[in-house]
Amino acid sequence: MDKETLSLNKMSLVVEDPKLDSKAPLLKSPMRSLSQSELEPSLKKLEGHFKSILSLIGYEDSIQQAVKTAIFDENHDEMVVVKNIEIFSLCEHHLVPFTGKVSIGYLPQGKLLGLSKLARIVEIYSRRLQVQERLTKEIAHAVAKAINPRGVGVVVEACHMCMVMRGVQKVNSKAVTSCMMGVFRDDPKTRGEFLDLIRLN
Repeated sequence: MDKETLSLNKMSLVVEDPKLDSKAPLLKSPMRSLSQSELEPSLKKLEGHFKSILSLIGYEDSIQQAVKTAIFDENHDEMVVVKNIEIFSLCEHHLVPFTGKVSIGYLPQGKLLGLSKLARIVEIYSRRLQVQERLTKEIAHAVAKAINPRGVGVVVEACHMCMVMRGVQKVNSKAVTSCMMGVFRDDPKTRGEFLDLIRLN
C-alpha cells in the first residue's frame, strides 16, 4: 500500500509507507470538525502529542539489521522455545492498546537465532499499528526468513482494550492466535510438543 488512512470518530490518521517516505506516521488534522475554540487547551496539543508518540513506532526498523549479528551456525536439531514475551501494541482499527504475550518455537536446520533477537522481532512488529492476526503471522514469517528452520510456531494471547473499554465491554476476554509453519503445521507430534512446552508454568 502507498498510503492507508484510518479513522476514529473525528480523527484522521495517515500512515505513510516507510519505503516511500522516511517520516513516522502522523496524525493529520485532529478533530478537524471542531473549531479550536471548542477544544480544551490540552486537546489543542493533541496533534503534536500523536506525532511524538507515533514517531516511536517501528516502521523504519529492519528485521535484517536487527538479527544479522545474531545468526549462528550450530548443529542443534531440537526445538527452541521462548515464551511469554510481553507485547504492547496499538489496534489500527480503534487506536487503543492491546497487550499480552507471545510464545515462539522453531526447529533449527543448521542455524540458531540469538534468543534476544526473537524478542526483538516481536518488539519491532508489535510497536506498529496492528491487528493481532497479522502480528502473529509477521513474527512467524520473520523467524522463518531469518534462519530457514524446519518449522516455526507462534502463539499470541492478548487483551484488547477495544473489547474492554468500548463496544461489548468484556473485561475478561482474551484473543488467542497462532501461526504454524513447516513441521509445526504438518506434524501433529511436533505441534503438540510446542503447545505443551508453552503451557508450562
